[in-house]
Amino acid sequence: MISEKSPSPVLRRLSSVIMGAAAACWLFVCSAQAQTPPARALPTFEVDPSWPKVPAKWKLGDASSIAFDAQDNVFVLHRPRTLPPDQAGMAAPPVMVFDPAGNFIKAWGGAGTGFDWPEREHGIHIDYKGFVWIGGNNCPTSGLAGLKPLADDALLKFTQDGKFVMQIGRSNQSKGNADTANVHRAADTWVHPPTNELFVADGYGNHRVIVFDADTGAFKRMWGAFGNKPVDDDHCEIVTPKTFSDGPGPDQFSVVHAIRVAHDGTVYVADREYRRVQMFSPDGKFFKQLVHTATTFARDLALSPDPEQEFLYVGGGKNISIVDRKTLEIIGTVEPPGILGPGHHIATDSEGNIYLAQTNKGLQKLVFKGMMAAK
Repeated sequence: MISEKSPSPVLRRLSSVIMGAAAACWLFVCSAQAQTPPARALPTFEVDPSWPKVPAKWKLGDASSIAFDAQDNVFVLHRPRTLPPDQAGMAAPPVMVFDPAGNFIKAWGGAGTGFDWPEREHGIHIDYKGFVWIGGNNCPTSGLAGLKPLADDALLKFTQDGKFVMQIGRSNQSKGNADTANVHRAADTWVHPPTNELFVADGYGNHRVIVFDADTGAFKRMWGAFGNKPVDDDHCEIVTPKTFSDGPGPDQFSVVHAIRVAHDGTVYVADREYRRVQMFSPDGKFFKQLVHTATTFARDLALSPDPEQEFLYVGGGKNISIVDRKTLEIIGTVEPPGILGPGHHIATDSEGNIYLAQTNKGLQKLVFKGMMAAK
């Protein structure tokens, strides 16, 4: 018979302490694990090397901007007059239309009767009614080869087959940032369906957001950076600061290069040279901004197509930043192998694919491959 000696009171107390400590440690670990949020899922992409298929008889100049119709057909705005002289005879019309697979559908655009086609094509947008909006950013003293010395101070509205509908403003007629009849080298447009208003990133010559009625072209309102009154500072040269101080940045916009309006009416403005995105109410009340001066930033904007439009895509550096639309925090990066860059203008279709117009580098489709937890 084997008998066991009872533990001493000291050993019993020590055992109790050890067991209690172990239990407390286990509870702490479990609690910490329970409080650690799961990694946020972010969209992923890969390059489609076969997109687009440009007919052999044509050449595209600098690809400036991209828009989509209700069927996700892709409308590309390019600059035929940027082609070298030996390719000028093969210049495609400035508006090229492709299906999502990259197959060519149609082409149109260029000078016509009754409207001022831009000297230097810049932005294209298709509104919820299917109308196509086009603007330009030519400066009359730029000296660019093949362009007339005219300021692109108008916005044009067409059907999707290129039939002229309406013009806001006239070439060479801008009176500056107080002018409510003309834009001045506007960079981008966006129509907000609930109010049928045209929001304009105006742009290169002016430094403001200006809003018009999308049916009549009537002026509605305008504002500058932080909701300030915009002031004149018109020059052809694009001035990028060599250094950036801490703080919110200048009180006025530099180049207002892109604009997007979310379903809920929030307005996002890309202030390219000052490397910031500003966020406003539809009537121009400033909410907050994202400043990222470490690299070129806020070159372009696009919204994810999910119902909540969770993400704002912002081109900069060599890639595209994924930004939380509501907090304006950078939460990820779009940089699949083979990406052309951050884009001059970018756009998203209904499937979540991102399309780049990368000026002298061409066009590209980034295919949405689903959501993946960030590492």
